[in-house]
Amino acid sequence: MSDFTNEIVLRPRFELSFEAEVEQLKRVFDASSRDPFMVKRLDEHIYIRFKKKATTFWTPQLHLELTSFEKGISKIHGVFGPNPSLWTFFMFLHFGVGTLFLILGVFAYSNYSLGKDVTLWVTGMGFLILIWFVLYAFGRMGKSKGEPQMHQLKGYLKELIADFKPI
Repeated sequence: MSDFTNEIVLRPRFELSFEAEVEQLKRVFDASSRDPFMVKRLDEHIYIRFKKKATTFWTPQLHLELTSFEKGISKIHGVFGPNPSLWTFFMFLHFGVGTLFLILGVFAYSNYSLGKDVTLWVTGMGFLILIWFVLYAFGRMGKSKGEPQMHQLKGYLKELIADFKPI
């Protein structure tokens, strides 16, 4: 697995290939459990998370998907990401701000077309842009706070798959 660049992107993805059967990889993840990590497997989907005591608001998780299209060759597709509940909430906030921005834009255009004052509507749109920047800064802060744990997840994955020959 190649190292990340200095900047961890939002929901970084990677792909690893091994000379192994999917069942061999499944057994490795089924048998693994070490503090502070918790490994859950649902068919070919594996979730590596931190246990509750090591979890903060910004704690990331690692989602792996095992695939095999050739006999004896398996791939692991991985995605680092935030807690799904946090991700959903954050996207809901962005969607809400975007929807309100469009609504205020329609009202501003309508009032402008009718020759009425649009100061209130444009001010509201400016405020929503400010909220977008705050949400962006909040997301960047969370990403930087979760980065050390992301590297811990990466190190743990490397330990688990160390016995397999990469392609």
